[in-house]
Amino acid sequence: MSTLLTRYLTEAIRSDLEDKMVFLGGPRQVGKTSLAQSLLPKYRDGHPAYLNWDDDEHKLRIRGKDWPREQRLIVLDEIHKFKNWRNLIKGFYDTLKNTHRFLITGSARLDHFRRGGDSLLGRYHYYRLHPLSIAELEYSRNALGDLLQYGGFPEPFFKKNETVLRRWHQQRLSRVVREDLRDLSSVREIDQIQTLAECLPERVGSPLSVKGLAGDLGVDFKTIKNWLSLLDALYYSFQISPYGAPRIRAVKKEQKLYLWDWSTIVSRGARFENLVASHLLKFCHHEQDTRGHQMDLQFLRDTDKREVDFVVLKNKKPLFAVECKTGEKSLSPHLSYFRDRTPIPKFYQVHLGVTSRQIDDRVALVPFEEFSKEVGLV
Repeated sequence: MSTLLTRYLTEAIRSDLEDKMVFLGGPRQVGKTSLAQSLLPKYRDGHPAYLNWDDDEHKLRIRGKDWPREQRLIVLDEIHKFKNWRNLIKGFYDTLKNTHRFLITGSARLDHFRRGGDSLLGRYHYYRLHPLSIAELEYSRNALGDLLQYGGFPEPFFKKNETVLRRWHQQRLSRVVREDLRDLSSVREIDQIQTLAECLPERVGSPLSVKGLAGDLGVDFKTIKNWLSLLDALYYSFQISPYGAPRIRAVKKEQKLYLWDWSTIVSRGARFENLVASHLLKFCHHEQDTRGHQMDLQFLRDTDKREVDFVVLKNKKPLFAVECKTGEKSLSPHLSYFRDRTPIPKFYQVHLGVTSRQIDDRVALVPFEEFSKEVGLV
């Protein structure tokens, strides 16, 4: 598998650039810069149409609109770190939209910076770039096993080396907390937030106890909630809420938490569940960003602790539910229980084996690869 893989959003972004600006967000080191550079004709290091706000020379060129007039596409990377970036970009677009196209990328969540009065409303399309997935790798030989072991971030995935992976984990966490967090917020408790981030892999897949985390770190409940929101905004973690239906006593306030990089999780079962969660979130974001559907990823859990790991909703209507098991023999009894009490049309139990069984017209036990193809994950 080549590291020159064409990413799944490339053609959608190329098309939308003919209409408006494009904002491309996503976690650090997921491949945003490489995707953006691939859209520049004959890209090479030092290409005059690629400008990064972290470079002092590029800052001056951005402010002075110092880019080649014959180059139609201009890529502006990490420009959201400039306090007045929205007005700057608005001016570029309003005066140059007939001659230039603008692709704006950033590792901190660009939509976080758009809250409040959005002066750019109607001038851009927004995309979120996700880690590699089994569909994006075209179901190549050993793709699922490699994704489970090395995660979906391009550098450690393609190098497939445990030492590289461990060092990459340390460097990424440090840069997310100590660099990206500084750009996003004025919080000072950097060491404590890093400790919180290091605690999260062992919480994956279980109901998230904010109170427990607060006790472990010796801070109050609201502070932990705020720090978790910051880690979500930095694409380190994401949380999903419970799905309710009239005939079940669904939990209401519980959340479940997952990581954008599932390769930090020690438990194989929790790691597989996180991999599936990430694939489903990628599917939801793709449907929302490219087609405009309202998409939600939730979970099923009632007050008697019966649970199905995920429910995907499109325009507020459930599409399917997914239960994750590494093994392929036993079927969760919770699938049939919720099948009889919810309007969810399809229930899948996905696994890492090869067995495929249709239990009835709404419940199936299938390998994850087969499921991914059937529902059209990206």
